[in-house]
Amino acid sequence: MTALTEGFLRLPLAHRGLHDVADGRPENSRAAIRAAIKAGYGIEIDLQLSRDGRAMVFHDYDLERLTGIKGAVRQRDAADLAQLPLLGGDEGIPDFAEVLALVAGRVPLLVELKDQHGQMGETDGILEQATADCLAGYNGPVALMSFNPHMVTRLAVLAPHVVRGLVTCGYTAEDWPLLRADTRARLRDIPDYGPSGSGFVSHDIDDLDNPRLAELAGNGAALLCWTVRSPEAETKARKVVQNITFEGYLPALPA
Repeated sequence: MTALTEGFLRLPLAHRGLHDVADGRPENSRAAIRAAIKAGYGIEIDLQLSRDGRAMVFHDYDLERLTGIKGAVRQRDAADLAQLPLLGGDEGIPDFAEVLALVAGRVPLLVELKDQHGQMGETDGILEQATADCLAGYNGPVALMSFNPHMVTRLAVLAPHVVRGLVTCGYTAEDWPLLRADTRARLRDIPDYGPSGSGFVSHDIDDLDNPRLAELAGNGAALLCWTVRSPEAETKARKVVQNITFEGYLPALPA
């Protein structure tokens, strides 16, 4: 197990960058990432896979919500995705290598790999390998995480020098209707923290009373949470967690 560096616990993490479409900064865009760096925040981003095996900085499995174009990210090559403008901005979808070059170690970068097969099971490893390849020459503060524990475990082999963690939550049927009930029940208790070699969890703000979090913290786990949307919610969350992933407001920076 490797531990998060100090910046991940000190600087609030801008969820999908410091995005605001009213100001031309869609989520996970270059503009949102530049804005977060300028403001002095850490950054959280998401990775999906292109058809030709590139790690793309994009949240959804499907393109429509963020581009207006129907179809899965995985059905298009990286060059094609780069030409699809994000709604509310004037830029296409960036790839991970480009974002790493943009951040260039200036702020902590928390990277979530999205599950590619829908059931939190074993994967083909292509997104994990693409991610590790991009990080091979990166020297800045970076951490990797996923809801899918199999992906985190695979990253321990592909990128052993990079701290890893699990994205966790209460796994309600309402929020996860396509996930098997037995899988939801299992993941709710975060049993893969130790076996995956994780050093932190990033947990749903609506489930911070989960007793498993206190147990993990007592065993040395760093606790982050998502997604904080107000100063009041931040104050409440920080009674449990060491840092927040935020959007929709500007948290205070440490002195």
